Amino acid sequence: MKCVIAGGSGFLGRPLSMELVAKGHEVVVLTRGAAHTSGGVRYATWEADEEPGPWHAEIDGADAVINLAGAGIADQRWSANRKQTLRGSRLSATRALVVAIRSATARPKVFLTGSAIGFYGPQPENGPELDESAPPGSDFLATLSVDWEAEAHAVSALDCRVVILRTGVVLARDGGALKKLIPPFKFFVGGPIGTGRQVMSWIHRRDWIELVVWLLHQDNVSGAFNATAPHPATNAEFSTALGAALGRPSWLTVPALALRVIVGEMAGPALLAGQRVVPKRAVDLGFSFQFPEIGAAMQDAVR
Repeated sequence: MKCVIAGGSGFLGRPLSMELVAKGHEVVVLTRGAAHTSGGVRYATWEADEEPGPWHAEIDGADAVINLAGAGIADQRWSANRKQTLRGSRLSATRALVVAIRSATARPKVFLTGSAIGFYGPQPENGPELDESAPPGSDFLATLSVDWEAEAHAVSALDCRVVILRTGVVLARDGGALKKLIPPFKFFVGGPIGTGRQVMSWIHRRDWIELVVWLLHQDNVSGAFNATAPHPATNAEFSTALGAALGRPSWLTVPALALRVIVGEMAGPALLAGQRVVPKRAVDLGFSFQFPEIGAAMQDAVR
């Protein structure tokens, strides 16, 4: 299988590329840098715009296109300009890939695109369990996710299966949330955020990778899938598991007010509010999680 990945050089895309290569697939990563080959992955230069370019030839004849492109949600404070960057980087990349798929002579069989559990909007501490049938929220992250997914659905009219992956907090020590959380825990100042009762929907990166690979091969399924573990955890449980994995206490609470001062608007929907999101469709279709519980997942993720 030839897989073309946009956003294949990051925290999720790089290990996914390596896994696909290890399974014998041809992998082409679309990059803004120079074309080259490394570790069995071929890198092709692209621009995330809708103008035809040489990279379109990589889409033509590919079996799968995977879209993970987009600026990091938690990399910077949410100024008006940053929000525009978060939207533009996702929507423009998706539109460019849709144009390339539409113009291909031999179109890919599947277009798998990223999204986020932010789709569902912030929920109260005792909020409902959210599977893929739950309606979207109305805050910035929810609106961004809804619009991002809508761009991807355009290829469903092109005889190309569309899979939307709504990803939660991904656990691996070299990036994502853990890369930022581990240092304070190591210095004995880690602990719950706010009340600690807000629910975190998480997934071990190994399970995320296996879920993507599994979905690429499920020829009869399409639509949204929650990329989260079957058992969400409260923020306090998450912090306790991280502290235990590092051999550190997890008692020092980060006050909500202090967090809002430090990270701004992002603190509300991304850190202080919770979402009890479950992967109902994947479980119902027989996908098996290697790390369904937070304790074992955290022990493996930080080692």
